[in-house]
Amino acid sequence: MHLLSKAFAAIRLHWRTLRLQLALLYGGVFVALGVALLAVSGLLVRSGSTNINGGSSSHNAFTGHHFNVGPALVFAGTVLVAVALGWLIAGRFLRPLRTITAAARDISASNLSRRLNITSRDDEFTELGETLDDLFARLDASFQAQRHFVANASHELRTPLTAERTLLQVALADPDATAETLRSTCQQLLALGDQQERLIEALLTLASSERGIDQWQPFDLADIAGKVIMDRRQEADRRDIRIAAALSPAPATGDLSLADSLVANLVDNAIRHNLDGGRVEISTAVAGGKAVLSVSNTGATIPPGEVDRLFQPFQHLGIERVGHAGGHGLGLAIVRAIAGVHGATLTANARPPGGLDIQVSFPLSLAKAPAAEHEPSAGR
Repeated sequence: MHLLSKAFAAIRLHWRTLRLQLALLYGGVFVALGVALLAVSGLLVRSGSTNINGGSSSHNAFTGHHFNVGPALVFAGTVLVAVALGWLIAGRFLRPLRTITAAARDISASNLSRRLNITSRDDEFTELGETLDDLFARLDASFQAQRHFVANASHELRTPLTAERTLLQVALADPDATAETLRSTCQQLLALGDQQERLIEALLTLASSERGIDQWQPFDLADIAGKVIMDRRQEADRRDIRIAAALSPAPATGDLSLADSLVANLVDNAIRHNLDGGRVEISTAVAGGKAVLSVSNTGATIPPGEVDRLFQPFQHLGIERVGHAGGHGLGLAIVRAIAGVHGATLTANARPPGGLDIQVSFPLSLAKAPAAEHEPSAGR
């Protein structure tokens, strides 16, 4: 009785497994075919007996009153053997799946840098293993990037906090502090606070841009670029940087706020990392079925191999640090994230004389196709 209860418990535990389902399916198909075969055989036997005996009744296992248990027992035993064979065959074919499941569970729990590396077979299980390896690689890269980002963010936030603490300690320890020195200290603290506020806003923008788009709406890159240029005109004039704009209609669809952040960060980057008396060129147009925004600037020479690194968070060229150019190294990372969630193509190339050429191509919005291009405008 105890063994019987254990058997029923095992059945209850495994009744939903794919192996048991395949075994029962195999056994069910065998039973159906066996019943059909016996039924056809019975009909043939009855028909033959009727023809031979002139219509007299035939006593057999299917039509007579004397049931023969022998064939029934043989059939039942065959069914059990079929189910058992189905169980073994299903287990043999599902063994790689169990191996993949166990290895994937161990990798996800302990070390994402490991891989399944299933190369001995060339079937669906190999394809599944390769897909999981690709998934683990992307997850590993994502987690490493996240850890790197958090480490850099904490460092960038800690730097102005340390400076603020130092300024306060010096001011408090100075017995001859005057109103003028205290006012100067307060001004420095306010500047550091503004720096932290800009960094936090940039981090929030980056996080919101990577989250995705909740509501899509049409916008025109030309309209956005025109407003951004107007807002940055004073800063450009202060540094004697000429802004040349050629803005033709470039309708796209997405998040208007994120699109505004993308254009603003590109223009800010072009002005901030420029030479006094330099030049910024901004254009919008429809080309190749895309709404294209192009931003170019003069500036320091950038090695071509360093361009991709500039789109990583907190990346600077050479010894440039936060505060030297008024940025935090997040502008181009925000641009890349916003372009990604919009399905836009981002390309960047170093200019041989110095500076960058950056182009963002958005899928064209059909809701606002341009009837005619505006005349290019240029300003300073």
